[in-house]
Amino acid sequence: MTAHCTVPARGTRTLNLVGAGRVGRTLATLWAQQGVFEIQDVLTSHLASAQEACTAIGAGTAVARIPAMRPADAWMLGVQDDRIAEIASTLATAQATEIADPIVFHCSGAQSASSLQPLSDLGWRTASAHCILSFATVEAAMQQFAGTACALEGDATACEVLESAFHAIGGQCFRVAGEDKVLYHAAAVFATNFLPVLQSVAEAAWTRSGVPHALIPHLRARLLRHAVDNITRQGPAGALTGPAARGDVAAIERQAAVVHAWDAPSGDAYRALSALALRLAGH
Repeated sequence: MTAHCTVPARGTRTLNLVGAGRVGRTLATLWAQQGVFEIQDVLTSHLASAQEACTAIGAGTAVARIPAMRPADAWMLGVQDDRIAEIASTLATAQATEIADPIVFHCSGAQSASSLQPLSDLGWRTASAHCILSFATVEAAMQQFAGTACALEGDATACEVLESAFHAIGGQCFRVAGEDKVLYHAAAVFATNFLPVLQSVAEAAWTRSGVPHALIPHLRARLLRHAVDNITRQGPAGALTGPAARGDVAAIERQAAVVHAWDAPSGDAYRALSALALRLAGH
């Protein structure tokens, strides 16, 4: 069963989407707008959501099952990490492709192209492509995408095609070895995912210590903006302040004990992060 959406002009390569969440919709929309790929078939967990994705992208045909998907030059698996291998296996079984050496890639930051092995065994060119961007909403991600760093890994010829595709929408591509993907992704977690966590802890501690609730949004905006500005201008080491920058280990221990008494996980994090801060400061 299929449901047709807007049909785009013919492009040099067709692209099928398996999974069309925020990452998939963002990339597919940008590529469609720039004529990089012709968005062909779109499969999600439900036909209705695939139809919604086609409407949002402005191109593509909603499909209910993998066997109903037409052969394509490229396939993007925009699914959760724990489903990539399963989808690759299903795709390998269902697709007797009529296209020579199709490209298939996933968007996981932590997994390598090896999770697509069943397709590689059939001669597909496999790769992974991870964009270092917070895809909070499709609209915001599309506005912010230009200049985004994109890590490519896998088959060299597949990476060449993807590098050209990402370059066309403003991506800045670089290569990562498959064995380094987990460490690479952990770095992105440090840089982005932990910041909201640390800010949440700070605001909870401010609230507990009596800072007026009305002041917290102001503190959040002011301190984060100053920290980003300082890191951008001076680098991490130059922007470091506080007891670790001074090498005041005694002050760190007093604060760690108080934080631990208030909230044990936060106290453990304070000690661990302070140790890293002391190392950064050269103490």
